[in-house]
Amino acid sequence: MKISEGRWNGPIWDTHIHLDLEARGLSAAQDFANAGGTHICLVHKPSFSSGLPITIEQVDEAYQQTINLANQVRQNVGLDVRVILGPHPVVWEKQIHTLGMEASTQLHFDSVELALNYCAEGLAVGLGEVGRPHYPVSKEIWSAANAQLETVMRMASKANVPIQLHVEDNGATTNAELAIICDRAGLNRNDAVHHYASPDVSGQFTSGLSSSVSMGKHSVTKLLTTFTECTTSWTMETDYLDDPNRPGAVLGPKTVPKRTQQMVGELLKIVSKSEAEELLMHVHSIWPSQLYGQIDP
Repeated sequence: MKISEGRWNGPIWDTHIHLDLEARGLSAAQDFANAGGTHICLVHKPSFSSGLPITIEQVDEAYQQTINLANQVRQNVGLDVRVILGPHPVVWEKQIHTLGMEASTQLHFDSVELALNYCAEGLAVGLGEVGRPHYPVSKEIWSAANAQLETVMRMASKANVPIQLHVEDNGATTNAELAIICDRAGLNRNDAVHHYASPDVSGQFTSGLSSSVSMGKHSVTKLLTTFTECTTSWTMETDYLDDPNRPGAVLGPKTVPKRTQQMVGELLKIVSKSEAEELLMHVHSIWPSQLYGQIDP
């Protein structure tokens, strides 16, 4: 793949995006494609508004909706779609207060096992988003959150499946803590993808975790100052929610293609064309294919 006339004409992959047929759905996916996007990781989105599943059968029904949505995007938009399934840590925390700690945790683990089964069948490629609450909770719940996360990591490691992590934003400290949990669980740090990650991709900051970088307004500037210090893989994401109550949040579906082209212009100021092409091939092909399966760029 090459840069031509200052633009990247290779694959462009958003590695963390949500879509909802009851919201923009296929039209949001089409926006991404029209902007130059080619691949997405479609991440399962819990339905907080219409009621959370309380049985594994209900979880399975929700997972199947995400799988069916992926098929519709492939057929109608033509994108390469990789499905990420898993129980959201916020759901686990909320259901502690309705189902109790034991029942909520068991449902969480059962949901992880179900998602890993879909990965084994080839219908999904990763587990996520799993992790721990991103907001303050009691010491008891925080301790339980770290214990369940370690178990989830151990399950993913045994299944040889990468995970996308939803966690709090406490900078390098969060990554260092997660790296320790990965090591205890036997999960390769590179297979633990920090979703909504900082554009600081230096090894000192990431502790060797992979980063799915939130491509906000100043992300390209920060990436350009840290990518040479990266010790693992990093990709780009929007975390687009496709929520009618939060239009455009977290970032719109056109963002990753837009930031990619912005990065081309900035890269060519500091590296050669071939070096810029090599980096973008890693970001949009080599690294995501290592995590989520081989792609045909």
